[in-house]
Amino acid sequence: MNKLLYLLFLSTVFISIIACNKEMKFNTSSNIMLEFSLDTLRFDTVFTELGSATQFFKVYNRNDQSIKISKISVGGGENSNFRINVDGLAGNEANEIIVFPNDSIYVFGEVTVDPDQPLSISPFVINDEIIFETNGNTQSITLEAWGQNANYFPNRWFKNGEAAFSCNGGEILWDDPKPYVIYGRIEIRECTLRIPAGTRIHVHGGLGKQEFDDFPDSIRVFNTGLLAIHPTASILVEGTQDNPVIIQGDRLEDSFQEADGQWFGIYLEQGSKGNHFENATIKNGLFGIFADSAAELSLKNTQIYTSSGSGLIALHANISAENCLFYNNGNRGVQLGYGGDYDFTYCTIASFGVDAPALSLSNGICDDPLCTTGRVYRLNAAFDNSIIYGSRRDEISLSDFTGGDTPNAFNYNFENCIVRVDDLTSEMEFPDFFDFCDPCINARPDSVLFVSPSDNDYTLDTLSIAEGRAVPIFGIFSDLNGELRDPNNPDIGCFEYSPK
Repeated sequence: MNKLLYLLFLSTVFISIIACNKEMKFNTSSNIMLEFSLDTLRFDTVFTELGSATQFFKVYNRNDQSIKISKISVGGGENSNFRINVDGLAGNEANEIIVFPNDSIYVFGEVTVDPDQPLSISPFVINDEIIFETNGNTQSITLEAWGQNANYFPNRWFKNGEAAFSCNGGEILWDDPKPYVIYGRIEIRECTLRIPAGTRIHVHGGLGKQEFDDFPDSIRVFNTGLLAIHPTASILVEGTQDNPVIIQGDRLEDSFQEADGQWFGIYLEQGSKGNHFENATIKNGLFGIFADSAAELSLKNTQIYTSSGSGLIALHANISAENCLFYNNGNRGVQLGYGGDYDFTYCTIASFGVDAPALSLSNGICDDPLCTTGRVYRLNAAFDNSIIYGSRRDEISLSDFTGGDTPNAFNYNFENCIVRVDDLTSEMEFPDFFDFCDPCINARPDSVLFVSPSDNDYTLDTLSIAEGRAVPIFGIFSDLNGELRDPNNPDIGCFEYSPK
């Protein structure tokens, strides 16, 4: 009997030794990958006062051998709002963490936020990451929390969401003194979205993805941070000179102030009417405003800049713009395609260091990438007392899809404008351009216009050729900055010269 017990004891020890050897035999392949129970650790607490929240996730080793994670750390280090605890080990860095075969470990994350701190310390959305280094591979989990007190629209869980909002012909008023943060892709329907003076709007952008239940292998990837206005809706932005409305990204660190492509843009859907922006600034998007077919839009004292694409895009739309500035966009400042009706007065469209013209006009749209077929809609475009200038030889692009064979299909007119064109007036292009740009000044590369385009200062230089060259237009008595225009000899562009 004692022999039998002794043999059983030896067998148990032997099996344990084998099991331990298996567990302690590490997989050192550089192809090894960890698995996680999620890809983003979100902290959903509403931070109305100084406080913290804790969440957790699991890290899986799906292999038959142990894995040694050489380092788990928070990207922001000790300065991060986030802290971690790895299987009981507290601190923002853990080393030599072993995960046994087909086993897992817990990682706890905690965030502390004071919503009353300055935006530079506690922005609207606080991001960081937990970095895992294994056998030379690096993987990460995103950390995300909400910092500042704000109106999150529609809510803070909507990063990849798409939703429509309606008020049955009524009005949505964004007049809270706290900022509004748009999260996801939202559409306004059967409503007027009214945004009064001084309202601050920040848009959280990025890439979202949607999985389809009926097609498990199908994933749609899209840009988030979109404000869309349905044909049954309109948007009224009612800023003032002293309290403009600013619509921008939600990253407010200095390094992101002039960063483009942070959110998608404002989309006026086909047929949307009554849209008006006054004393507004729109920046940091993939585009500023896109006015689709038959949409109506009026802009007054509005700036659109730092878009990764075009600042203002219109297809077969109806747009009027007064005292507006378009600059520092990655593509065209103003892109007007597939015809439509456009009227720009006292505007400045500037483009420097970009391989695209400041302004493009066309009366057609292509149906395929090679443009073997297309559609035409007549164009009426008028520019008065405006500047279209930049660093290219041609800052205006014209495209008549009819080849000039259809009367009244491609109508454009520039009066008392400063332009920059060269090849555009060749025999193969539009040799009669200056018949429709009269009187105009065709500025040279060395012409003096602005104070400092490199510093995004488009006010007029002391020696600017724009001074005193405009014609007074009744009803427009001041410029973009509220400076009174000369009643007899005003200046061309959105700014009237003002001695510093």
